[in-house]
Amino acid sequence: MVARRSLGRQFGWLWAAYAVSTFGTWLAFDAFPLIAILVLHAGPTEVSVLAAAGLAVGAAVAVPLGPWVEFRRKRPVMVAMDLTRFAAVMSVPAAFALGWLSFAQLLVVSVIVAAANIVFKAASGAYLKALVRPEDLLVANGRFESTTWTATALGPPLGGVAIGLFGPVTTAVADAVSYLLSAVGIRAIGGRESRPVRTGAPRMRAGDLLEGWRYILTHPALRPLFFNTMLVNGLIMATSPLVAVLMLGHLGFAPWQYGLAFGAPCVGGIIGSRLAQRLVARFGQHRVMLTIGALRACWSLGLAFIRPGAAGIVLVITVQLGLVTCMGVFNPVFASYRLEQTGTDRVARTLSAWSVTSKATIAALTALWGLLAGITSPRTAIAIAGVLMLATPLLLPRYDYAPQHERQPARSHT
Repeated sequence: MVARRSLGRQFGWLWAAYAVSTFGTWLAFDAFPLIAILVLHAGPTEVSVLAAAGLAVGAAVAVPLGPWVEFRRKRPVMVAMDLTRFAAVMSVPAAFALGWLSFAQLLVVSVIVAAANIVFKAASGAYLKALVRPEDLLVANGRFESTTWTATALGPPLGGVAIGLFGPVTTAVADAVSYLLSAVGIRAIGGRESRPVRTGAPRMRAGDLLEGWRYILTHPALRPLFFNTMLVNGLIMATSPLVAVLMLGHLGFAPWQYGLAFGAPCVGGIIGSRLAQRLVARFGQHRVMLTIGALRACWSLGLAFIRPGAAGIVLVITVQLGLVTCMGVFNPVFASYRLEQTGTDRVARTLSAWSVTSKATIAALTALWGLLAGITSPRTAIAIAGVLMLATPLLLPRYDYAPQHERQPARSHT
């Protein structure tokens, strides 16, 4: 079967590194806000600042790093970002053990991790395109997507148990160690990676900082996808805390019920990621992306109608299962399509610009929807986001474009 075919030993190590760091990240889901609350007794304003500032400032710090990554070997950059995240995150339990932990340190670490995440993602995307054949990109991204949803389903509950048994910084230690293991896995890939050849001026120019955005906004296929994914992801993340307030505060659901309602549907992501390859083989990449991209916009409005009791839990699980299954199909198809449509010499800058904009958009929309909920109500704000979501399919690319399969000799070899 296509879904089970081997992509080689080198991809196996890359996948293993991705899996261990992803499980570490989801095991430590919301670790910093929990540490701020449980250890530093931070209030809601400080916790909100910690979440928003980490995304926004980390994105700003990462802006000049996209062009820097483009013209360097990607594996050493990935290892460096893993080691940076390991050192930054491990400083938190170390400071806690010494009694030196402060809110300022959590803020600085969240910024460093956010910036390193963006750089790592840009480098890994470029490396993946060089490592596997174009026809295998969907298989590779499908495996990453399946791993992500498995970690999403298992990580937070296990992390909650670990915190209860071993203390508030336990999951931060696990997250830090996962980055170290990821670095070891990436090093184990082996082979030699050719250094990208830069044409033109040897030094980074001011225009390089904007090249990623310029490429996206002038590309007929990437431009609509860019606006579509920014709006969809931003609206989903912006309403997430409002749904929590509505369910845990206004409607009186217990925390375990809230966790069940959003944890159980993650199985849909696993199913969707496994279906993606079969759907593309049968219906074509562009048609699947358009159809599933439209379907994923139809679910969020349902969260505005949550009611108390078992019916409310069933509604949330149904809505989330539909949304997550669609995301499980859409994400690997979209990720593969984006790589195919991006020139090899622009992948890192393009992915970096994409990630920076995504983080900034989520931070801005989260703040805006918090204000909107304060003026109206959480339910009204969720409903407005759901209505806006229904319009997002209009931003999907209407025409299929030939992929850019040009490849530099960056593929590892022994």
